[in-house]
Amino acid sequence: MAQKEETIVRFSDVSFDYGPKKPILEEVNFGVRRGSKITLMGQNGAGKSTLLGLITGKAKPEDGDIHISPKLSIAIAPQVMHRDKFDLTMRKFFEGSFSEKVYDIDPKIDDVLEVVNLRAEKERKIKDFSGGQQARLLLASALIQNPDLLLLDEPTNNLDKDGVEHLTKFLIDYEKTVIVISHDADFLNAFTEGVLYLDVFTRKMEQYTGNYNDVVKEIVARVEKERRKNAQADKHIQDKKDKANFFANKGGKMRILARRMRDSAQETEDSKVDVRREDKVIRKFNIDVAKHHVGEILHVKSLSIVKDHKVVKRVARISLTKNRHLLLTGPNGIGKSTLLEHLAHGTEKGATIAEGVKVGYYRQDFSTLNFDETVYQTLELVMEKKDEQMLRSVAAGFLITSDIIYTKVGDLSEGQKGLVAFAQLVLLKPNLLILDEPTNHINFRHLPVIAKALDQYEGAMVLVSHVPEFVKQIRIDETLDLEKLKAK
Repeated sequence: MAQKEETIVRFSDVSFDYGPKKPILEEVNFGVRRGSKITLMGQNGAGKSTLLGLITGKAKPEDGDIHISPKLSIAIAPQVMHRDKFDLTMRKFFEGSFSEKVYDIDPKIDDVLEVVNLRAEKERKIKDFSGGQQARLLLASALIQNPDLLLLDEPTNNLDKDGVEHLTKFLIDYEKTVIVISHDADFLNAFTEGVLYLDVFTRKMEQYTGNYNDVVKEIVARVEKERRKNAQADKHIQDKKDKANFFANKGGKMRILARRMRDSAQETEDSKVDVRREDKVIRKFNIDVAKHHVGEILHVKSLSIVKDHKVVKRVARISLTKNRHLLLTGPNGIGKSTLLEHLAHGTEKGATIAEGVKVGYYRQDFSTLNFDETVYQTLELVMEKKDEQMLRSVAAGFLITSDIIYTKVGDLSEGQKGLVAFAQLVLLKPNLLILDEPTNHINFRHLPVIAKALDQYEGAMVLVSHVPEFVKQIRIDETLDLEKLKAK
């Protein structure tokens, strides 16, 4: 890490678990220096968000010590907006960011909204903002506090290109300490100077200097070095075992020499290192269509969008049949998520889904999942014919293993919820896929596998995504820019 000033956060042998069968951290050690800009990385479910909770004091360690510098101000921008905030006005929402009343808060709100590239009336309620706008508000609620330590949990989720550029520039210029969880490599490389990597296998923390690309190169080099060392050791072990067997058959004093050979082989075996395991990647998968629908699947004559904070109708001529993929584009706040919700539920006037069409709906906030059900119940619910072997096989492909399949969905990480949602789609076998920001919260290693499955999907598909690199990997037959539609 950069040698700046004193260490402001120190974890010493910190362990944390969610119960006897769900250990998350085991004797984790690391330090963060004042003024550092750090990336916190790790596979979905490794415990990254939990670690931020330990820093803020929201969670308490089972063992070990966490030292936070006295009077250190900490602010966190969480991944999702809590529903208890929905009925607040924007002004009340920002007032809640401070423990004491802040007089004349409006100028502060104006300044921070400029940073996150958002313009809105201060009396507007949180529930009236789009998912992307809510993401900006969460970010702004942390920035407005001007904390000594800024914690950002997947801050680029739901942000369009302009939003990511504004955030990147802010973090480059920010003179205080930042810890960021993100799967966006380009975003991280722009400003980070150190990486904390939480290993999901060992539950330990690895600490590196450099940006994400530097760390990947270092890890690859280390793994290769460890493999070469072990390969040499294996060759030495086999050589000693062969000689030991040869001398043992000679009898007499040769047996003593054979024993020495075996001892030497065992010493070399003990010296072998555990090669660092890479993050697991989900298996390749297909979203099959149970029964292809003949003819038109989705017909649209008009669509509802948001213009100047009002819902307006726009003319749209869309006809989707099987194997047709539609991309919807438009800036944050135009109402893409609301539109997809209405399409999925058949409540969008001017749009008709043909009778008998099975709809698979991936929603970015995962509200289509029942957080009180177990993962098993959630997956079984969408299956026409209950088949435990198939359910478990599909689940395992999405890294939903036996140790978490009976966990409540609400207790999973956001990334794991996303994998559950994809597993649901595989088991559902829909005719029509409606996908709202399907890359959010998902480990970047999984994205090429997901893109391939969507590219090969043979049903009709409506997609919203703010990640152009992801969209480029998917066959898109038609793109509809909502901002350019004409009034009805």
